[in-house]
Amino acid sequence: MSDGRRLLDDAVAARRRAGVVSGLRGLARASPRAPASSASPDTEVCDLCEGDYRPTGMRTLWLEGLDVPDDLWASFQIPIGLAFFMASTVTSCVVAMYPSPGGATESELHFETWSRMRDLNPVLDGLEPDIEGLIANRLVDPPMYVIAPIDRCYELTGTIKAHWEGISGGPGVEAAVSDFFEALRARAVPA
Repeated sequence: MSDGRRLLDDAVAARRRAGVVSGLRGLARASPRAPASSASPDTEVCDLCEGDYRPTGMRTLWLEGLDVPDDLWASFQIPIGLAFFMASTVTSCVVAMYPSPGGATESELHFETWSRMRDLNPVLDGLEPDIEGLIANRLVDPPMYVIAPIDRCYELTGTIKAHWEGISGGPGVEAAVSDFFEALRARAVPA
């Protein structure tokens, strides 16, 4: 192959990769053990994502009728009414994280508790490990639940960290959380 042809092939390949990368919002680190999902028309394929990385989730589902009784929420042992849940291939279980002024704080979940949550809400069976999460906002009435890309889950944590003032968070946190959920709802589709 001539040098000119090789340069042309490299340039074409680079443009193709650039197009793929520009279409990605972000990459999530997943375990090398992460199962390869079957491709469907809704599945984003990334030919650059090797090893531990794959694209973050794309869907945002607003879960209007999610069934989360107070006793079930209490059994999660999350000290506030705001959290996100993600299935982790690294830990082989569901992890609950709640935002704090210091960042995301992990809360241990008992298998039976998450199993009950899934039994009450079969839509959670489709939660993509490592790349999307269930965000719960029980600080409002009625509570809000949404399946969102994992980068949006961590964005909530960053929003709280950025707006926190004093001991209790201040009024800026409440307004920022409200704005965050309004933006999620605007781009969400009903489940």
